[in-house]
Amino acid sequence: MAAFRRLLPSRSFGVFARTCSSWTSSASSTEGIEGSLRHFSDQKVLRIKDGVVEDEVERIRSDLEIAKQCFLTIPQTLKSMPKMNPEGIYVNKNLRLDNVQVYGFDYDYTLAHYSAHLQALIYDLAKEHLVNELRYPESCLKFKYDHSFPIRGLYYDKLKGCLLKLDFFGSIEPDGCFFGRRKLRREEIIEMYGTRHIGRHQARGLVSLMDFFCFSEACLIADIVQHFVDEKLEFDASYVYHDINHAIQHVHRSGVAHKAIIADPERYLVKNDQLYCFLKMLRDKGKKMFLLTNSPYYFVDGGLRFLLEDSLGCGDSWRDLFDVVIAKANKPDFYTSERPFRCYDTSKDTLAFSKVDAFLPNKIYYHGCLKSFLKITKWHGPEVIYFGDHLFSDLRGPSKAGWRTAAIIHELENEIRIQNEESYRFEQARFHIIQELLGRLHATVVDSQKSETYRSLMKELNEERQTARCTMKNMFNKAFGATFLTDTGQESSFAYHIHQYADVYTSKPENFLFYPPEAWLHVPFDVKIMPHHVKVPSSLFKT
Repeated sequence: MAAFRRLLPSRSFGVFARTCSSWTSSASSTEGIEGSLRHFSDQKVLRIKDGVVEDEVERIRSDLEIAKQCFLTIPQTLKSMPKMNPEGIYVNKNLRLDNVQVYGFDYDYTLAHYSAHLQALIYDLAKEHLVNELRYPESCLKFKYDHSFPIRGLYYDKLKGCLLKLDFFGSIEPDGCFFGRRKLRREEIIEMYGTRHIGRHQARGLVSLMDFFCFSEACLIADIVQHFVDEKLEFDASYVYHDINHAIQHVHRSGVAHKAIIADPERYLVKNDQLYCFLKMLRDKGKKMFLLTNSPYYFVDGGLRFLLEDSLGCGDSWRDLFDVVIAKANKPDFYTSERPFRCYDTSKDTLAFSKVDAFLPNKIYYHGCLKSFLKITKWHGPEVIYFGDHLFSDLRGPSKAGWRTAAIIHELENEIRIQNEESYRFEQARFHIIQELLGRLHATVVDSQKSETYRSLMKELNEERQTARCTMKNMFNKAFGATFLTDTGQESSFAYHIHQYADVYTSKPENFLFYPPEAWLHVPFDVKIMPHHVKVPSSLFKT
């Protein structure tokens, strides 16, 4: 319990420690809940003689019954807990905005947000490529994209064919391992991997699925593997990945998805009036701005024309907002290569042959590299912040180059709203209480002293814990749970990478409108891994 106390602000712990009326009345006739749960915050291995073991087991049983009574109502203290802001900016590394003079942006899923229709489009186009070009069974054409199945931040094991969700420390989530569309049991995971922890040698076979386009990829991988299993067809898991990844990349690079989006922007693009306000505010404050994207210019131009058409005046262009526009940048190689910039002729769709040694107004540039970009602009280090959605392609390079980084994680809003709900926080506190009771029970006896009473209580506690765990998971995604959290409310592997590569993170760039341009964004003083998480402790129910 001491660990949970360290995760909470000192000013808040007193609120959590206040009494819940239903609990107090239940405990007042005996030694009181402070006495009956005295081991919650100080678990120690008990050295107990055989005659005392059953008494300790019975005390834990009594504590469980008291806890069950409290589970019947939501404590008032929980209802008064502060809510996290779904549109807030969350800080991993202190950032003073008045020191930031240059703002850089990715395009897809950073400036432009897409509807759920896009995932189905990419899935269908990739599926057709597998059948028509790579001669996959025609029965695959019947597959439909399942938006309820994948989340961002999964891994695919090219050696074993499993989709995995990992926790902060690289262990497989017990309920987050799928072979095709079938969830593997814990026993099957252990049989396949030997342990739930992914070692360094096993990690070499994993590929990460980190951006929004990976939703379609993860779903298609699972469907193809399941189809091969159902049809009893032999297959190599690594070939499946390479074929599907090739099909997904073809959809992007061929431009077939881009053309479909531009042809029907109302269906795929999500307008937001605040985007223009944010970009104009930066311009009015004298900030420099650049756009750095892997997408082709015609696609970016068509998308921003649509997104900003209600905000731009007659004759205005979105290009006037940016000092530099770079398309087809080929990130992440952009950050490490020495590829030269080429000036792009928008009317002829051609690249110029002259050397680029300056970025001219109203010109569009292709390709390039970070080394040349820094040499031309003289924009260095912490005066630059770059916004992107892909932690590896967008943010890892800039973070290593000394730029400040802002991760745009669209699903953050929904996950914070769920964490703010009383039902979720109640289940989290319930899980922690059961977890601590289990810890006490494990520390009470050695193997030779495990009686039938002990085994019965152990079974009941495990069932209570699993119920709370499943309830929390199903509030997010029934297959894999939350993007940022494990089923126990701890951080996921995806959260680890955000913590590693993003100075700040938020759901969309426009959220910066809620903060003054000279604001100091600082890491919360309470010690937590992810700033937007609220840990609900079992002490919530103590006197």
